[in-house]
Amino acid sequence: MSETLNTQKPRIDGALKLSGGADYTADINLDGQLYGYPVGSAIASGELEGLELEEALGMPGVVDIFHHDNFDSTLKHSPNSFAEKNTVSEPRLPFEDTTIHYHGQYIALVVADTFEHARAAAQNVKGKYRANDQVTSQLDELDADNVAGLPGVLQEGDGQSRGEADAAYENAEVTLDHHYSIATETHAAMELHASTATWSGDHLTVYESTQGVVFQRHALSHVFSMPPEQINVISHFIGSGFGGKLFMWPHAIMTAVASRRLKRPVKTVVPRQSVFTSAGSRPRSMQRVRLGARADGTLTSIRHDGSNETAFVGMHNDTVISATPSMYACENVAVTNRVGEVNHGMPCPMRAPGEAPGLFALETAMDELAWQLEMDPVELRKKNFAERDPASDLPWSSNHLIECWDNAAKRFGWENRTAEIGAMREGDEIIGYGMASQSWEAMRLQCSARVTFLADGRLQVSCGTQDIGTGTYTIVAQTASELSGVPIEDIDVRLGDSSLPSGPLSGGSFATATVLPAVKAALDAATQALIDKVTQDGQAFSDVDSESIELNDRALTYGDRSIPVTTLLEELGIGQVTAEASAEPGDEKNDYSFRSFGAVFVEVRWDPGISRLKVERIVSTIDIGRAINPMTARNQVEGGLVMGLGMALFEQTEYDKSGYLYNANLADYIVPVHADIPPIDVELLDYPDYHLNAFGARGVGEIGLTGIAAAISNAVYHATGKRIRDLPISIERLLMAN
Repeated sequence: MSETLNTQKPRIDGALKLSGGADYTADINLDGQLYGYPVGSAIASGELEGLELEEALGMPGVVDIFHHDNFDSTLKHSPNSFAEKNTVSEPRLPFEDTTIHYHGQYIALVVADTFEHARAAAQNVKGKYRANDQVTSQLDELDADNVAGLPGVLQEGDGQSRGEADAAYENAEVTLDHHYSIATETHAAMELHASTATWSGDHLTVYESTQGVVFQRHALSHVFSMPPEQINVISHFIGSGFGGKLFMWPHAIMTAVASRRLKRPVKTVVPRQSVFTSAGSRPRSMQRVRLGARADGTLTSIRHDGSNETAFVGMHNDTVISATPSMYACENVAVTNRVGEVNHGMPCPMRAPGEAPGLFALETAMDELAWQLEMDPVELRKKNFAERDPASDLPWSSNHLIECWDNAAKRFGWENRTAEIGAMREGDEIIGYGMASQSWEAMRLQCSARVTFLADGRLQVSCGTQDIGTGTYTIVAQTASELSGVPIEDIDVRLGDSSLPSGPLSGGSFATATVLPAVKAALDAATQALIDKVTQDGQAFSDVDSESIELNDRALTYGDRSIPVTTLLEELGIGQVTAEASAEPGDEKNDYSFRSFGAVFVEVRWDPGISRLKVERIVSTIDIGRAINPMTARNQVEGGLVMGLGMALFEQTEYDKSGYLYNANLADYIVPVHADIPPIDVELLDYPDYHLNAFGARGVGEIGLTGIAAAISNAVYHATGKRIRDLPISIERLLMAN
């Protein structure tokens, strides 16, 4: 048996990516292909009264322009059900009516013979509008006449409580009550959204930049009233998505309709500006946290209320309060989440949805309580460590948060911290230290996979999930190699195709824990199928009880007898043996609570003379169970920390009072660049969680983004004495704060 798991391995798809051989959706070019280019609304609320099309239709290369009066009226809505795997990002169909709900909403699709011709013509499509006088452009414009004092409507099932949080707060020896907010963030993935559609009779093939080929296939099946078997969605390589590509967007439907009408393949690459307006965002959220505690730091009450924006075209509940009930030991906890409709594009999940903004508020509040009590922030958290999940009263499947705190604190040098504000200096710079806890729910779903033994000695592993750049190809190959003894270089991993056995979304940090058990089940099934054949139809093991035969080092073995699989297939006269199998979670969630934890420590430097704030270094310790590939797992945590740096200091999608999104580009929407990124030191603990799956692995994609914004904010306070509760912490906000 090879030792390939929990081992650092380069990505098996790295050479393809470096050489240009990886087929990203925008790289797909089919014979006779046409190009689509969307046209977005110039207003945020009102009615589209007409389109000026004559000039555009007369421009070179233009084939057709699709819009409300020139589209397919037979389309149906997807049920938009996660359980049925047909969720869509925007429930409204493209060009469904003439009502405008947000700036950038698609009003037309120009199709031409080249991308340049389509873009040029699209710029000459003009809408005639009747704009509404009243536009809801911000969450805080909505009423907040409720006990939480936050805007929006309470969602059914979104409030939970234990004990008597309000009464315990009123009777607490020490109390804290503050509001926090986080600006709208856009995913800004390097790869633009793209869709290429082609029809062959009544069969539709869509090449899509998507984090869920199976979900898009099922959604298209409902939209076009077609059996899913007549649709195939392909996404072999994705230039990241961060949640923005989890579910289907209207451009994919527009492209498929155009292809069917024109009887030619059509490719639409969504321009960067439309990605900002019409392809999702992390919605603006507002939060209120009230903590009650004894003088020794024991929490007696936690009240966490949240509110987030959604669009008029659909409901997105970001549940910023989701982690709070499980984070700390406290008998009296109440959380609620409200949602308010605004004239913005449809929000959607963004990496660590809910918990990243929610932990900013909670972990900042915990830091504020520590200062109020004159306690070390680490010691306050240890004081309130939850030995079991306080929300469910179940034991943790695995929880090494205390070790995360201690490990990261030691590596960071937390013991050198001087508690007084602004007391740590080096030259002109004031040094601030901050820390926070990190957390993300551990999940596992149903999954199927297929394994094939090939006559040339290779092993093929197939699953209808996808690799969004996180290393799924590699860990699937590692797992198959570990279980079969076939070297990684001889394993052919097939992903990103909805015709393969049904796999999960690549999001929520559940892909690894979900896919690998299915790979094992399929390999076991294929091995058994091979054993059955050689004992029934072959000579080598005809005298052996099939239950005594094992697969080792790509050979079937019985006692001292070991015969390579290739020899057995040759003897049988067949080219392959294949089997498909499924794996799904059992009843373990009735017995344990599954969650990953971590700790993050940050040093900031503030130079008041030139108003420069920078993050000097980041140290994080994460417990994700067993890291199948520590190299790619560490990459994921590092990437999450960088995204959290953006949330804390830079990122803000900005709208004016009319709902116009005015920084819809990568020049004005600021993200961290190389010069902003400090040294990052990540350590992964190694405590396999076998309660979740046989590999002991939990997800890693989300947790790195949680806690980091709070740690930065807490470090800024330590350096400056200014508590910034609204993200991002811009220089302007810092200078204006008291």
